[in-house]
Amino acid sequence: MHVKKETSRLAKLFPFSWQDLLITLVILLCAAELCILLQLADSSDGFASPVFVLAVLLISRLTTGYLFGLIAAVSGVACVNFIFTFPYWRVNFTISGYPLTFLTFLMVSIITCTLTTQARQQERLRSENEKEKMRANLLRSVSHDIRTPLTSIVGSTSAMLENPGLSLSEQRELLEDARDEAQWLIRVVENLLSITRIGEDPGKIAKDSEAAEEVLAETARKFRKRFPNVTVSVTAPDEFLLVPMDPILIEQVLSNLLENAVFHGKATHIDMSAQVQGTDALFTVRDNGCGIPEKDLPTLFDGTLRRSENADCDGKRSMGLGLSVCLAVVRAHGGAMEATNWEVGAEFTFRLPLMSEEESI
Repeated sequence: MHVKKETSRLAKLFPFSWQDLLITLVILLCAAELCILLQLADSSDGFASPVFVLAVLLISRLTTGYLFGLIAAVSGVACVNFIFTFPYWRVNFTISGYPLTFLTFLMVSIITCTLTTQARQQERLRSENEKEKMRANLLRSVSHDIRTPLTSIVGSTSAMLENPGLSLSEQRELLEDARDEAQWLIRVVENLLSITRIGEDPGKIAKDSEAAEEVLAETARKFRKRFPNVTVSVTAPDEFLLVPMDPILIEQVLSNLLENAVFHGKATHIDMSAQVQGTDALFTVRDNGCGIPEKDLPTLFDGTLRRSENADCDGKRSMGLGLSVCLAVVRAHGGAMEATNWEVGAEFTFRLPLMSEEESI
């Protein structure tokens, strides 16, 4: 068991990857080529050490662990001694300052690798803390958003069972209330599944080039079936716009924004649009509702938002969970999201990169 722990510890300190090996070889070759050019231009030998110190620094910073930083330090000293110091192409351990050169390379490598490892650990801890915070906010939102519709469904069905003398219109009203709450509950569960999937591994989202106009039109079509009394206008981009995305998740983002405009903004008309802005596709959802209270804007997307009892608009349901899902989906696509108030109503915008990460490299 002790041997396994030591082996695991060494594997973490000295991990091997072909990508790191490639980075090391490329940087060392570039350093050697630069020294050759400098050697052709100047007969002095003092330029090689600082060039390879810089190479060791870059390799230690860009690779993981200590393995390739140490390899770079040893290789750098060997190159300086064997290739770029007189007598050339000979190993000479009697050169003045040679031990100091080796120690300098070694210390640069160790210090840079240590700082890089610590920075990556801190970044990983920060990311884990953000995920834990998201899970905690999610649990708080879900506990409220699931209990509310379930209580309403139980109340409606109990009223029908306990009062057999209800008229058909009263029974229909109770059934419609139960149906509406059940639909809302389905949306909460869909949001929960989506944000859980994204939280596990954002890199697993499958993005294909989808037409923005089709995504907007499909979202509007589904929304109109549920809310026939709310008008939705769709403004398509002037040119055919293909955006790398998971269309199901982006439709869910747009659906959440549309529903929030109705449930919380009491909107009767909503505009949806998409356009190219720089290297991004800009999606906009704007309504004619009551807007967003200024005090809620800073915490709008963190999953903790609750409408106050004295709010001008209906605070029956929380929109924190839906908006936190929207932000998580957009960020998983490499985009950004924001909300602003207008003189009448509110506007939500989000950006999606027009190129995938692989294409932009």
